[in-house]
Amino acid sequence: MNIKVLGGGCKSCEALLRTVKGAVANKEVHAEVEYITDMEKIMEYGVMSTPTLMIDDKIVSAGKVLKAKDVEKLL
Repeated sequence: MNIKVLGGGCKSCEALLRTVKGAVANKEVHAEVEYITDMEKIMEYGVMSTPTLMIDDKIVSAGKVLKAKDVEKLL
């Protein structure tokens, strides 16, 4: 599983990254978690608001910081 958190490095983006890493650890899921802050790369994904969560190259959440239980459901 490949998980990407896309964002500009703001507090919300960092919070989502921490939440995702915690959820992956709690669910004991084998996943590669990437944090992408390069705005050109983010634009290539067609993302209009951050933070954005992508799982296996599919956008599953944009513009909000999810709670750990919500991330776990998506995994």
